[in-house]
Amino acid sequence: MRIVIQRVSSASVMIDGSIKGAMGQGLMILLGIETEDTAEDMEWLSQKIVQLRIFSDEAGQMNHDLKTVDGQILLISQFTLHAACKKGNRPSFIKAARPEQAIPLYEQMIARLSVLLGKSIETGTFGADMKVSLTNDGPVTIIMDSKNRE
Repeated sequence: MRIVIQRVSSASVMIDGSIKGAMGQGLMILLGIETEDTAEDMEWLSQKIVQLRIFSDEAGQMNHDLKTVDGQILLISQFTLHAACKKGNRPSFIKAARPEQAIPLYEQMIARLSVLLGKSIETGTFGADMKVSLTNDGPVTIIMDSKNRE
């Protein structure tokens, strides 16, 4: 699993002209699921997301996690995070998981993040054409991959 985390002051996702999810301060996360991903990858990333200390303390240092700042999460599925662009000019998405594999893992991650955070999280809709808006705070953007744990 690959994620792009952005620390935001606000974020929202619109589908067919209607807002599906919106939030204030927190993390907007793009999630790409590949064919080799398992529930173990989902668990590892979920723990890292909630415990990641990227919010400023009183001294301006990144020492606070999502719970400490009472932050929110907007989780958006994005298979294009697994694009292979080595050959030619058209990306290949052969490593991206098919919906029958990816949807259950996406739903498990939604549920797990909600439990770890202690509140519901905002989401997009898997496979939908989404318009995502955000105000990146910092800017702070972090890329993580569950295959690169060490």
